[in-house]
Amino acid sequence: MSAPSDRPDSSRADRPRDDRPADGSRGDRFDRSAPRRSDAPRGDRPAGGGFRGDRSAGGRPGFDRRGGRPARPAVDLPRHVAYQAVAAVHRDDAYANLVLPSILRDEGLTGRDAAFATELTYGTLRHTGTLDAIITDAAGRDVGRIDPPVRDALRLGAYQLLHTRVPAHAAVSSTVDLVRSVAPGATGFANAVLREVAGRDADAWVAKLAPPMETDPIGHLALAYSHPQWIVRAFSEALGGDLGETTRLLIEDNVRPPVHLCARPGRADPVELADEVGGAPGAFSPYAVYLGGGAPGDLPALAEGRAHVQDEGSQLVADALAVAPLDGPDGRWLDLCAGPGGKSGLLGALAAQRGARLTAVEVSEHRARLVEQATRGLPVTVLHTDGRTVGADPKLPEGHFDRVLVDAPCTGLGSLRRRPESRWRKQPSDLPPLTRLQRELLTAALRATRPGGLVAYVTCSPHTVETHVTVTEAARRAEVPADFVDARTLLPAGMPGLGDGPTVQLWPHRHGTDAMFLAVLRRG
Repeated sequence: MSAPSDRPDSSRADRPRDDRPADGSRGDRFDRSAPRRSDAPRGDRPAGGGFRGDRSAGGRPGFDRRGGRPARPAVDLPRHVAYQAVAAVHRDDAYANLVLPSILRDEGLTGRDAAFATELTYGTLRHTGTLDAIITDAAGRDVGRIDPPVRDALRLGAYQLLHTRVPAHAAVSSTVDLVRSVAPGATGFANAVLREVAGRDADAWVAKLAPPMETDPIGHLALAYSHPQWIVRAFSEALGGDLGETTRLLIEDNVRPPVHLCARPGRADPVELADEVGGAPGAFSPYAVYLGGGAPGDLPALAEGRAHVQDEGSQLVADALAVAPLDGPDGRWLDLCAGPGGKSGLLGALAAQRGARLTAVEVSEHRARLVEQATRGLPVTVLHTDGRTVGADPKLPEGHFDRVLVDAPCTGLGSLRRRPESRWRKQPSDLPPLTRLQRELLTAALRATRPGGLVAYVTCSPHTVETHVTVTEAARRAEVPADFVDARTLLPAGMPGLGDGPTVQLWPHRHGTDAMFLAVLRRG
């Protein structure tokens, strides 16, 4: 990808292309080249055929109570599913990756319709900040003063107008139909707002609303690429103030990534697994497979414990701990923050090949059960306890373990592309309690490690306070000596963009992974 200039020009060629598919790996836009029933003008839509009747009561398409005839369809099913998912995220603090599959199953939506509903859901959630600024301007009132059902419907409509190939008349009329089903008194208002939104394309709205790049680059990028300003600033600082690279990262955050699988060592060969699932071997991790499409939960390899879903970056940082040179005994491994179990599953499979045993610690009872499920049949002992109790818990003695992983709780800013709603939920105030917990867990890990043993500190965040500051402060305050190991040498040879060491920061725009941070320390 070519580097954009510090100030995107009016053509905004550095933004995602209009024709990139949302359900693939390169963009929020769905391939609309074939006709879709949900794009048909209202008068051309068939009665029934999966479309909604009056959904104000939440029921299935019904009948006109006066004549017994089918009610006129109001909202097509893919758009209604997307609305349900978006509303659940904003109303119930739900997570899209959990709630949307459930709604799709309940509604029996599959194929292209399911892909369109998925595009609308994830695209709307990713672009919420910018969409809200546009709706505020178009409505002449702050978006926070608009009733939530209408607000979510307008977000979906504005997303279709500005980021998809849905014709403007279809986007407006379908959204007005949606508003009619959830807030009948607001149809005129919705129609007026959407027609105002349709009067400009996305680039023109950014040109109108974003502060100038020359005087306020962070504010400009935040509105242009729909991220909170504090996150844009944190990304820029972690990238050394390079606004061009920051822009590329923001673009990548707005692209839905492919699903990554981990072929468990000793249980699956990644090349054979790629052939089995119709995917491709990963670029860097020796265990990674990029899934070509479909629902990973339906794959026999997952049900049989031969593979699990895991970002390639997570595979790389876990494997780095396992491949680091170690003198002396090497049979006692520890995962100090194990839930939900992806890294424990990979480490457990590697331990099985090397005659080692992994102790997986998880403080949450629910997540501890997930770890047990993820590591079934592997040499893994799951402890439901707090990892900071090293030395006080007889099952977590000091100076006992050879290799220790600290996959610390963090803001998750490194996985915003996979969790579109989380960028709007996180706040700078989340950092102090998290960084305190991170330091406590890392110092506990160093106590748990035998002299000469290794600790890998990992976060799914590039924020410097959660990465360099935390690991440096914890090592300085630890009661035991520890030295940094150059983590670059523990990743695949020839892997680009690993920096100056001794720590490593992976990036979506450089490596196609989540933004995982890795520091490796050897206890003195």
